[in-house]
Amino acid sequence: MKKTILIISILSIIFLTGCGFFNLSNFILPDNIKFLIRIETLNTPEKICNYMKENFTYKAHPVYSPDPYTLWKTKKGDCNDMSTFGVFVANYHGYETYQIHIYYKETLVSHYIAIYVEDDEMAFSDNWLYIPMQKDSFVEIVDYDCWLQERELKNYIVYDYNLDVIEEGK
Repeated sequence: MKKTILIISILSIIFLTGCGFFNLSNFILPDNIKFLIRIETLNTPEKICNYMKENFTYKAHPVYSPDPYTLWKTKKGDCNDMSTFGVFVANYHGYETYQIHIYYKETLVSHYIAIYVEDDEMAFSDNWLYIPMQKDSFVEIVDYDCWLQERELKNYIVYDYNLDVIEEGK
């Protein structure tokens, strides 16, 4: 009985918190011509987000994070999947990109957003929602996203394209 409770508890935690990002440094660009053409057309963060809004639906992936190509094929993903897709495509077009993992107080739920540096300012996407900001710090964007989510910030971690930790904050 104790093992069953432990397994259910672990699965619940994984489901509520997600399993993390897909590591883009290991992603090999597939040779699917339709995917490559689509990626070529999504040459700004705003276009990327509009594409996700029009083509992707939200579906939690509590056990794994699909690569950008798999997300493109299935058209279903959660916040970390869409954040990874957005960062991959923007980085492909030469944008400086980051991902932020946001933890909330009083819940096991966490959230992922993508950051795009455009003309020395940061924009971000929350799932498919594109939000240009006149902010120059990660914490300002995190605070704004917490306001959007109507949740109180516990802490956050900022990752670069290769999933190296750039900043941690509370």
